[in-house]
Amino acid sequence: MSENRRASLQPMSSINVVPYIDVMLVLLVIFMITAPLMNPGQIDLPSIGKSLAPPVSPLEVIIKKDASLAMRDLGKNGIEIAVSRDELIAQLKLKQKANANQPVVISADKNVRYEEVIKVMDLLQQQQIKKVGLLAKVK
Repeated sequence: MSENRRASLQPMSSINVVPYIDVMLVLLVIFMITAPLMNPGQIDLPSIGKSLAPPVSPLEVIIKKDASLAMRDLGKNGIEIAVSRDELIAQLKLKQKANANQPVVISADKNVRYEEVIKVMDLLQQQQIKKVGLLAKVK
């Protein structure tokens, strides 16, 4: 009787792997069924014609301390030209006819009220300018 007790108290040294095989077979069947139903993703690669096009230099709209406006074409000569709001609109329309994706950046003096910057951004939005950015100074 003591021998039977010793045999039943000893740890079992074999592992039953049949349940694990069953689980693996079920997973295999699931993957085999769902794999053909999945659509592969489409990747849009750039074409050669697009990558060779040079980037367009932005127009810079400058808001000075006294809320006056100036404009600088960074692609041409980079000379700052003082403009009124009406002149700015006319210049922007002219540039938009030449290039519909002409980027525009706004640079304002740090002492300018934020309201003035918003007014210029609103003016650019009314002219359907798609690419507008804010120019910041790196310290």
